Amino acid sequence: MNRKEWIKKTSILTAGGMFIPPILKGNSFSKEPIKVEIREQDDSFQLYRGGKPYYIKGAGGENHLELLVSIGGNSIRRWGTNENTMSLLNRAHELGISVCLGLNMRRERHGFDYDDEHAVMQQLEQICGEVEKYKNHPAVLMWGIGNELDLRYSNTKVWHAVNDVSKMIHDVDPFHLTTTMTAGIDKKRVDLIKEKCSDLDLLSINTYGSLPSLPANLRAYGWDKAYIVAEWGPTGHWEVPRTDWDAAIEETSTEKRKLYFSRYQESIKKDTEKCLGSYVFLWGQKQERTHTWYGMFMENGDPIEVIDAMEYNWTGMWPENRSPSIDSLTLNGKKAIENLSLQPNEYCQAEVISSIIDDSNIQINWEIFHESSDHQEGGDREQKPDRVDGLISVENTQKLRFNAPEQKGPYRIFVYIKNENINRVATANIPFFVE
Repeated sequence: MNRKEWIKKTSILTAGGMFIPPILKGNSFSKEPIKVEIREQDDSFQLYRGGKPYYIKGAGGENHLELLVSIGGNSIRRWGTNENTMSLLNRAHELGISVCLGLNMRRERHGFDYDDEHAVMQQLEQICGEVEKYKNHPAVLMWGIGNELDLRYSNTKVWHAVNDVSKMIHDVDPFHLTTTMTAGIDKKRVDLIKEKCSDLDLLSINTYGSLPSLPANLRAYGWDKAYIVAEWGPTGHWEVPRTDWDAAIEETSTEKRKLYFSRYQESIKKDTEKCLGSYVFLWGQKQERTHTWYGMFMENGDPIEVIDAMEYNWTGMWPENRSPSIDSLTLNGKKAIENLSLQPNEYCQAEVISSIIDDSNIQINWEIFHESSDHQEGGDREQKPDRVDGLISVENTQKLRFNAPEQKGPYRIFVYIKNENINRVATANIPFFVE
């Protein structure tokens, strides 16, 4: 089946040219909860939604939902609830998307004390109110109880608190599953969760560079229930090589696209026994070490090259019009791994090489930023560093000449290659240090 046949089979075309599933025929829908369950047979697990097999083809985020549907996605993950939650659930249901709805639990690394029984009980009561508010919405798929509560923690009573939330949910909501999201996984955490969180229906793991070993590791650690990969994507900033001045070296979008493809095909999709699906990260844009590291979109909303891989992963077909790609990026003839040290005002040349660079629809843009110094953990909000203006005078060229900044310190030079016909972008950057 080619891409056009797949679209015809699974979608309708709206007047605006967007492909939307047939569930949208008509504007009314019944707001009845949809039963979600896991069935086990011969040590294999299958997720069912509304009595039908359901494999999660999901993304973490709440924007660009029409695009997600048009390339085969069927679910989104949200980390918490707020005043916009009901409108998001309504929109998701209109588009035929389910929602893994997060329930925010306070973290020890942010100062919460799980020895404080009164505070823990207050948190439970607050979460109960959130569950009561949304439990009957048909878009809800499962409840994500906390996110990375195990990151930089020491008090294992947090698992008792998670289990109490799960029990509460099962008491008031017979339609949906419960899970908790861990920051990676090891045998100690598996043992603790099995001992203290036995009420959970499945486990959810956030993992990046170590994703290829996850299926085998979970079995070796003794996890005998189903699981999902709740966050995955590029190699994490804590997992990559670093410069001499401790700047993490980011993969190009082309390197990421290859990893999004291989990690999904060889790790997530292959584990047909226990893995019920995944949520790729991040279906949006954020600053985390850089403004291009984890987001699958630019700040203006343009999709980045990695989305091509997700279209193949979810539909089995590459897009008809592929995103630009980047073969290499160099600064003064050196790559990022070679520790670029420059003198103030030094005359420099950056060059990007791409197989589609001569296409008349291609736009090339360059930017220089101070290196980020606002380093947080666990995806906490970071402040984007200042851009250094006045150094770049000529753009839309694959060879850029400029003078290094006058001020000593760490910087990054970014390049973006955009196909203006399809508004898809390739990105790369090199960290450098002015002596």
